[in-house]
Amino acid sequence: MSQTRFGRILCASAFASIFALNSALAAENDYKGKQINFVVASAAGGGYDIIARMIGRHWPRYLPGEPTVVVQNMPGAGGIRAANWLYNVAPKDGLTIGMINNTIVFDPIYGNKQAQFDSRKFHWLGTPSQETGLLIVWHTVPVNNLDEARSRELIMGASGAGSTPAFFARVLSSLFDFKVKIIPGYKSQTDSFHAMEQGENDGNASPFWSSLKANYPHWLNDKKVKPLVYYGGVKNPEIPAPYALDLLKDPERRAVMELAQAGLTMGRPILAPPGVDEAKVEMMRKTLPPLFADRDFLSECQKQGLDCSSPLSGKEMTQFVDRIYETPKSARDKIAEIYMLGQSK
Repeated sequence: MSQTRFGRILCASAFASIFALNSALAAENDYKGKQINFVVASAAGGGYDIIARMIGRHWPRYLPGEPTVVVQNMPGAGGIRAANWLYNVAPKDGLTIGMINNTIVFDPIYGNKQAQFDSRKFHWLGTPSQETGLLIVWHTVPVNNLDEARSRELIMGASGAGSTPAFFARVLSSLFDFKVKIIPGYKSQTDSFHAMEQGENDGNASPFWSSLKANYPHWLNDKKVKPLVYYGGVKNPEIPAPYALDLLKDPERRAVMELAQAGLTMGRPILAPPGVDEAKVEMMRKTLPPLFADRDFLSECQKQGLDCSSPLSGKEMTQFVDRIYETPKSARDKIAEIYMLGQSK
């Protein structure tokens, strides 16, 4: 190698180091003594709120300048209110971020006119987990698998005709050819579960596996509920039921299921509004993976009964969202049809 070429390499390397140092100093100056407002699309006390506050406690140690992270709850319209605000109104200075409900990330594809956002334009920062949903029935229901479910009508509890439990009840019954009757009058999933224990309904089509383990471990230990099938972006051999995509061989039905369950892959999605400076976005993206691997953070997840074992990076989430938006039109039309059934009741 000539001395001239070697000198150029040294100069380039020095320039890159100086640029990286200046960027780090700029980021520290941007955030030192500042407050990051972390908008959560649900009320205080729920799973999203709990994990957002955990992130707010641990994240500053990884952020340049160690800014304070303050959670602000913005419930309403099933999470749509916060998502619309983050997309259309929120400041774009890198000091406002959000965590929205995973069930509404793809609502624009489903045909929800209230969803005034394009998920491809959010800056996805990361998620500490991916979720897994189940179709469960109470142990006294004479159904042990999907084949037996086809022999009778399953009565499913839900908080509304357009709620997530009702949506997945319709999706699963359509894809696996069994009949469901949805009782949509329960105030919450807790009320629906209590009614299931009393024999008022047969089960529920969308509880999270992590939530069952955290809040109803006795159901699982005592076999009070029977999972008939589970779904989500990650296979879990711990669940005593078949994985939905393993049962669906028809490409179109698989595409419908992949689109229906896409929100669960997003887990507890953290995002920045469109228009935030790319350097600030990349800084936040780079600081989340070490946070999600932090021993103290994981210990607190375990104490809270939260599954934080399957994180995704912002880049992985962005690629996933782009892929879901490329879902074939036939599958998108089918999901929109199923979704709108709940909106018309």
